[in-house]
Amino acid sequence: MATPAPQTLAGKPDREAAAPVMSAANIGWTAAIVVFVALWQFGGALKWAFDYPKAYAIPAQRWIGSSMKWLLNEASFGLFTFTDLTRFVAAVIDFPYRIVLSLLSTGFLSGQGSSAVQILPPLSWIAVIAIATLIGFHAGGRKLAILVAACFAFLAAFGQWTSAMVTLASILVAVPLGVILGLLLGIAAYRWPRFERALTPILDLMQTIPVFAYLVPILFLFGFGPTAAVVATLIYAMPPMTRIAALALRGVPSEIRDLGKMIGCTRRQMTWRVLVPSAKDSLMVGVNQVIMLSLNMVIIASMIGAGGLGFDVLAALRRLDIGAGLEAGIAIVVLAVALDRVSQAYARRTADAPAPAGAGLIARNPYTVASLAIVVVAALAGLAVPAVQTYPEALHVSTGPFFSDIVGWINVNFFDTLEALKNAVLLNVLVPFKRLLGGLPWAGVVVLLAFAGWRLGGARLALLVGVLSFLIAATGQWEKATITVYLCGISVIVAALIGIPVGILSAERERLWRWVQVVIDTLQTLPSFVYLMPAVMLFRVGDFTAMIAVVAYAVAPAIRYTALGLQKVDPQLIEAGRAMGCTPAQILTKIKLKLALPEILLGLNQTIMFALSMLVITSLVGTRDLGQEVYIALTKADTGRGLVAGLAVAFIAIIADRLIGAGAARSRKRLGLV
Repeated sequence: MATPAPQTLAGKPDREAAAPVMSAANIGWTAAIVVFVALWQFGGALKWAFDYPKAYAIPAQRWIGSSMKWLLNEASFGLFTFTDLTRFVAAVIDFPYRIVLSLLSTGFLSGQGSSAVQILPPLSWIAVIAIATLIGFHAGGRKLAILVAACFAFLAAFGQWTSAMVTLASILVAVPLGVILGLLLGIAAYRWPRFERALTPILDLMQTIPVFAYLVPILFLFGFGPTAAVVATLIYAMPPMTRIAALALRGVPSEIRDLGKMIGCTRRQMTWRVLVPSAKDSLMVGVNQVIMLSLNMVIIASMIGAGGLGFDVLAALRRLDIGAGLEAGIAIVVLAVALDRVSQAYARRTADAPAPAGAGLIARNPYTVASLAIVVVAALAGLAVPAVQTYPEALHVSTGPFFSDIVGWINVNFFDTLEALKNAVLLNVLVPFKRLLGGLPWAGVVVLLAFAGWRLGGARLALLVGVLSFLIAATGQWEKATITVYLCGISVIVAALIGIPVGILSAERERLWRWVQVVIDTLQTLPSFVYLMPAVMLFRVGDFTAMIAVVAYAVAPAIRYTALGLQKVDPQLIEAGRAMGCTPAQILTKIKLKLALPEILLGLNQTIMFALSMLVITSLVGTRDLGQEVYIALTKADTGRGLVAGLAVAFIAIIADRLIGAGAARSRKRLGLV
């Protein structure tokens, strides 16, 4: 018996009711595109539609510069000025940093500068490795302990110990501060919805404004040095913790909340004794994110005085020493792997069994006592045997010359081929696309984006997209923004053409997927600056070099989300397709890819975010986009110029994020996945 078509409220089948709606949608898109093309091709007389009138430009750069001067010179709170407040915050952050740095790197000093005398040496390298191994064993057992020990031993053996300890000191200060502040903001967002609505756009800007853009105001407010670097790291790394904390608290089952109310918990007890412990697993994901983002910041933070491994990578980039830069970059990856695995293990770990009643100090705190004993024994042994205190330089190994020789050999033997490839892509792809975007009318683009927002997400999204794109033009950043979009667009297309097929191939091949995961995890933990060195040494500076670096950095999300989306497809639907006689190609194209489309779109969204963040770094190799504008502002200490260009990058990121997110949501709804 045939199943009747589902009826709508009007009593007609869905197919008949849907036809006029789809027709109206197509008519709307066609009309919008026709108007845009007409304005583009025949709107030469409307000069204002192509070049925003300077008389109506928004002087945001001057406003921001004046506001910064007012904060530095005039703003006060009665007994103290705003500058006094920021210097006090800097001193509060500097105190624990100096203690940790003394323990790990410099030792405890008496005096200042070159006249400082070391009173106590730092912890020996053996003691640090042993303590890190104990932490790994406590978190995840023997396998994790071996991995952590190998990671820290790598730092010592390859001559990266001193720099790594400086970096670790800043991480050990920035991460707890980021976790605490992010958790408090997340709790406030959970409690007060209005506060969350006000906080969300601020978090969006913190995550999308290029870090270079707010280095200048941070330097003015907090001075040059590690403290300013910690503040910059907090701004960059704290938003994910805040978002995850709010989501985790909302995800606590209602039964647990009801139980807390039944036993008479106060609001504070409900938060700290019921909700936060219940959301521990999700909160530890936020901690992990803070750690990884803090490590991503170490190179940029070195520009304002952080030192450590980031400074080594930056110095190697400046002298184009790929071997030294790659070794320092791999050291950052190794440190990231150790901290990442430990934090993940603690997220999965259950609480220790309580010590029996009457147990002694050692039985109650075995790991703490063992760590103290190791520190004392290693310190005493270091007095007699210097190699125990400091890893001997004679035992250092290096692969730097090997990698430098490889790049040199490639340049000598394949220079003509590489140059021909670069010129072909530049002349046939990059330059035409750049000219195409540069010739579009800003007014038409703003209207078309607003229309896309309206079709995908309604009037609110249309207003957001339209206003943000208009502000890019009104602040005088349109020309540079088109170059940013051109570089980002080309790079994302290439990354998608590489990443989506790789994700499809590895989704159903478990062994291949394990290897692919190792590769993309490494790609995502390598510092972004590391990608520039081989690209510059092989292709010199320019847009093609920037594209290569961006693609290498941004391809990982395209692979990961494609594979995960395909792996999440319901196996019953695949079996149903096979039962109907579908070929493997039909199952892939008609079932798997369609159902995985929302995840693939989210991967594309993340690819765009990665590309935009990398484009600011590629300003060092001669691009002329918003990233270059931000970098010039940093070199000239021009707060207004840097923040206006940074906000334009953030607006591009927010527009792309909201439009793709709305498209993914519509796709899920259409496929019945919500």
